[in-house]
Formats: sequence, structure tokens, C-alpha cells
Amino acid sequence: MAQLRKDPVTSRWVIVNVENPKNPRDFNFKPVAKSSKTCPFCPGNEAMTPPEIVAYGRKSGGKNMPGWQLRIVPNKFPALRIEESTDKFAFGVYDKIGGFGAHEVIVENPDHAKEIPDLEIEQVELILRSYRDRCADLRKDTRFRYILIFKNYGAAAGASLEHPHSQLIALPIVPSRVLGEVKGAAKHFEYTDRCIFCDMLNQERAQKALTIHEETHFIGLSPFAGRFPFETWVLPKAHEASFDSLTDDRLTDLARMLKTILGKIRLVLNDPAYNFMIHTVPLDNKQPECFHWHIEIIPQLTQIAGFELGTGFYLNPTPPEVASKALKNAQFLA
Repeated sequence: MAQLRKDPVTSRWVIVNVENPKNPRDFNFKPVAKSSKTCPFCPGNEAMTPPEIVAYGRKSGGKNMPGWQLRIVPNKFPALRIEESTDKFAFGVYDKIGGFGAHEVIVENPDHAKEIPDLEIEQVELILRSYRDRCADLRKDTRFRYILIFKNYGAAAGASLEHPHSQLIALPIVPSRVLGEVKGAAKHFEYTDRCIFCDMLNQERAQKALTIHEETHFIGLSPFAGRFPFETWVLPKAHEASFDSLTDDRLTDLARMLKTILGKIRLVLNDPAYNFMIHTVPLDNKQPECFHWHIEIIPQLTQIAGFELGTGFYLNPTPPEVASKALKNAQFLA
């Protein structure tokens, strides 16, 4: 027996297998493998990357030298370029815009083998601070309408380099997936005068059916209509629309939350490839009361096929309540 579940934000439908759910041991994949190729992100190889935008923690030496704790560089093969035009053109019924944007790589720490679950809380906090700082800096350019921060871990998730890193792309348009969340949240607010994400959190506080882990200011949970097995969201408990409004006193709390959640996913699913994305309010949004920033974490356990591509529906073989229980019970100490 399956259930059709509707995402309350986007109105997207998901088919969830509740009769014969897949458990962690049922997914057949190999953990992320490591190679010995020369790494451009390792200390001493700074000349292999474009000149750094900013580095944190370097106590001696000049720019583009070793000694850093975290380093941010332009992507060597950017999807978009800051030098390009934002001019719009019509081509019959089609529209196109110059390839303007920013594409940066955040080298998360100097150690080639240490991912977020392996780091001290202070280093995870530094990663989050660097995200926030870059968002705050790039929003000064009024040509940008959206900034996406994301991480691909493992080849199955799209990572071409193994050294722990994440990426930032600033765009002159709002992505359709984010726009769907914004419009859905605005519609809910129009009818209820409440944030849909806050309503979801209030219901979860009462039921505790999907909660994986809580810190003082943040909660990690399996979304009720999750598209993928073991999909996990991290949200601030208090309403907050923009990620870069995150204050220093909550950075440590979020660092502990992110390390714990990713550590639990590693333990339960045998170190799978995964993606995470930070969804924040568009830069020019005039209704911050409607939207609630959040992190979406998606382990790469299944593949999208013809049904999903043809319908926009998703098939989730693991009910979110099964996933949340397995992750909640995993003993990972941050």
C-alpha cells in the first residue's frame, strides 16, 4: 500500500511506500571512495586554484599561501561569470540573458580527509560564518536576485573533487524551485496570516513524529512529504527569512546541529553521497514574514527515472517517520 502525500509549501505530490518501507540496510550502494590524485585544495597547492577571494585563520604569510583554516576561491570552471552582461534579449518566443553571476568554492578546511562530522565545532562554525559573510557581501550587488549555497559530497552527488568543499552561486534570477516555495508560502500567509514553515514546526512540537534532533535554536526533521529516502531538513525554530541574518550567538548551535545530522546520516547509511542546499529568501523579496530559511539534505540513495521526470511526482520508498526514527536513534555525539 502506498500513500499520496502533498507538500504543504509547494503543493507537490509524493508517493510514499508505507507497506514495505525500505530500511537503511536495504539500499545497495558503496560508501564514498577516496583517491590519491593531487588535490588543488590541499595546503601547498594554492597556485592550482584561481586567486583567493578571502581566507580565514591565516596567521602568517601572504595571500594564496598555506596556513589558512578556510579558503574561498572563484570556481575554476564557473557556471556563470561576474564579467558577463545582464542584458535581456528576445529570440522569437524565447528569452535569454547574458551569463552573469558569481560562482565560488568554499574550501572548508585544510585536511583532505576531514568532512563536517569529523571537525571540531569551531571549524563547522567557521564554515557557516563564511557562508553568511559571502551572502552579506554579494547582496551589495543589486544585480543579484538569489544566492544559493550548496554542497555535493561524493561522485554520485556530483562532486568532482574529494577535498571537503561547498559552493556558492549568485544568480540574476530566482530559481524556479525556490520560487515555488516562495509562492506557496505567500499563498498560505495570505489565507492564514501565518508562516507555513512555522505552522509545520508548531505541529511537530506537539506530535514529535518526524523530529531527528534538536538544539536550542534549531530542529532537524524528516519532511512529511519528503521526495527522497532519508531527506532531512534543518530549520531555525524562530521565524527567520534570510540565512545571512543569522547572528553570532546562534552559529555554534547551528554548527552542532549540522555536524550531528550529517554524522547520523553517515552512521545509519554507511557514508552515502549527499547534497545539501540552503534555501533562503530571494534578495529582493518584500514579504519576509512569509518565508523561513532552511537547509535541505538529500542522501543519494535512489535515482530519478521516467515517472518522476514525466509527472513531477516523486517515489519515496522510505516513509519519513521511518527515516526520522532510524536517524534519531543513531548515537552520534557532536
